Amino acid sequence: MLVSTPSGAKPELELLRRALGVLTEMAPAAVDLGEVFRAAGHELSLVGGPVRDAFLGRASNDLDFATSATPDETQRLLAKWGDAHWDIGKEFGTIGARKGDVIVEVTTYRTDKYDPNSRKPLVEFGTSLDGDLSRRDFTVNAMAVRLPGLTFVDPFDGLTDLARKVLRTPIAPERSFDDDPLRMLRAARFAAQLSFHVEQGTLAALVAMAGRIEIVSAERVQAELSKLVMSPNPRAGLEVLVDTGLADHVLPELPALQLEIDEHHRHKDVYEHSLIVLEQAIAQETGPNGAVPAPDLVLRLAALLHDVGKPATRRFEPGGGVSFHHHEVVGAKMVSKRLRALKYEKQVVKDVSRLVELHLRFHGYGDGEWTDSAVRRYVTDAGPLLERLHRLTRADCTTRNRRKAKRLSDAYTHLEKRIDVLREQEEIDAIRPDLDGNRIMEILGIAPGREVGQAYQHLLGLRMEHGPLGEEAATEELKKWWTARQS
Repeated sequence: MLVSTPSGAKPELELLRRALGVLTEMAPAAVDLGEVFRAAGHELSLVGGPVRDAFLGRASNDLDFATSATPDETQRLLAKWGDAHWDIGKEFGTIGARKGDVIVEVTTYRTDKYDPNSRKPLVEFGTSLDGDLSRRDFTVNAMAVRLPGLTFVDPFDGLTDLARKVLRTPIAPERSFDDDPLRMLRAARFAAQLSFHVEQGTLAALVAMAGRIEIVSAERVQAELSKLVMSPNPRAGLEVLVDTGLADHVLPELPALQLEIDEHHRHKDVYEHSLIVLEQAIAQETGPNGAVPAPDLVLRLAALLHDVGKPATRRFEPGGGVSFHHHEVVGAKMVSKRLRALKYEKQVVKDVSRLVELHLRFHGYGDGEWTDSAVRRYVTDAGPLLERLHRLTRADCTTRNRRKAKRLSDAYTHLEKRIDVLREQEEIDAIRPDLDGNRIMEILGIAPGREVGQAYQHLLGLRMEHGPLGEEAATEELKKWWTARQS
């Protein structure tokens, strides 16, 4: 690999060796495409994430390129080169293609910036690779490999920043964030994904310009937030969001958890507790074939936001204690409102809110005195979220008191065993009355209507309380209920 870097720069040799090995694997397809563009009189370079990841020892079949060719010229060349191509990003200068297992996106050199009164970025096509790299979010993403000659280009010393694990903008951060405010969220996201820290000047700009993020659409904010939460180290990114004030604009419920701790420390730091619960929930995610495969967006959002109702419900009691009565109900409503505002899918909103609402239910289990009926209701109320609820409930224990922690863990293990026993005895995961709607109408001689639903709910309650009744006993109970209604 040939190296072109700023004057006086000292590339990290170990990173270069690592990248060379990875790029060698990617080279056949990349070099082949580079030859196609060169033959047509155009420049082509591998850019962005694939280059950064090569230095981190990660190969990818999804390759991003920058080119001097116009979108129309790129489309023509890719149509000849690939097995398939698409122009869904043509408005932004991007054409995609696939050849075998390799997927490429080729974008015309460009610059992005926002109109102060618009939520959509303006796209202007550029004329040079260095100019294109200057509009990248961070120096570690502003490196390129020119093709087909495999010349490494690093005009902003991204390799040094990569070695130091630093996030720094290629141009003045104020200008970069003003051009594209979403880059501020990307700083937090890359802190989470790569465990990098934000350079001081860049961090100061984040603080000063945090309010500028409000110009960005909710959909784009949500996409970055989800990537952050689904990353290997979300705490690092969340701390950037909160410490810079960005969270005040995109997820205000999170910094609101930083409740002032009274002098007697009558309650724990809810913000810190929530981050720990998130980390503990992540630790309980399973492999690809497990009950909750990692990374799980619903579980992670629920763990992070499970206590957002506490600030609104905090009360200092006469005896010196602190209470948060019904914070799970208040929190579920707050979570639903926030996730809807961020344009999350309806099912994600529903599932995360439900987990927040149910996260305290286990604490009524206490010393294992629940009836079978209560266990059935717990399983039924959780429905398909039961495995996530198991993990959220266990993760919610952050006490340093080992004896208390063991007691809670043992109690939940006991509950899980009882659920397993009931599963063996009955269909606890899909509890239904012993009689369906058709049989109810047949037995009572009534037509479809509200009374059928009321009868169904009555039988369901009996099923919860007593377990399977059998058709004969259920029929007798139904007739008793009906007779009582008629009297």
